[in-house]
Amino acid sequence: MHKIRVLVVDDDPELISLIRNLLGKTYDTRGARNGQEALQILEDWPADLIVLDLVMNGLDGFALCRQIRQQSIVPILVLSGRQSDQDKVRALDLGADDYLTKPFSRDEFLARIRALLRRARQSTSPTSVLEDGRIRIDFERRLVTVNGAEVRLTPTEYGLLEQLASNPGKLMTHSVLLQRVWGPEYRNELDYLRVFIRRLRRKIESDPSDPQYILTEARAGYRFRDAALTHS
Repeated sequence: MHKIRVLVVDDDPELISLIRNLLGKTYDTRGARNGQEALQILEDWPADLIVLDLVMNGLDGFALCRQIRQQSIVPILVLSGRQSDQDKVRALDLGADDYLTKPFSRDEFLARIRALLRRARQSTSPTSVLEDGRIRIDFERRLVTVNGAEVRLTPTEYGLLEQLASNPGKLMTHSVLLQRVWGPEYRNELDYLRVFIRRLRRKIESDPSDPQYILTEARAGYRFRDAALTHS
């Protein structure tokens, strides 16, 4: 049976050892001291989840996150001593799925790991296909295409799009989206939602600054335009 693989990228060997002990025998865990070492490991050992520090010599966490996202949708949990909103938004915007600051509690860390892995393997309930000639969403296959080309979405991006597109015309409040996609403990993380909406728009909208699919309801939430897509 395949053990879930977790790669911990941090320049602190004691922290890597701590996390490996926390994850125990449930996960197959490896450590990398910098971005270059992490990329080398990933070439032969595709991880199911990456725990990533931001401040490292050489290729730092921001650059590594960007590079990983160019070729993989693997869930990324940033674990950093940086606590500013700017750092959090930047990391999320570059492709991270979650952000946890140091020092951290064991229970919260493990809960974040479980939540990311759950989203990565989550099955979808809708079985239909929605399309409008430009965009096509196959819920059963978890496949999104725009103008015939497949759009690679991370599990979190897909989960958010699924919630919106499967409820066309319905206002999805900030709180509802956060709880359904990330979990009940994220109901106030509006930065997460704004960043991921921006990421989705960049991938599916012709003009992200003038969206035709994902519409903003000021101070309330988002709405997927009614009749934007039809069942097929």
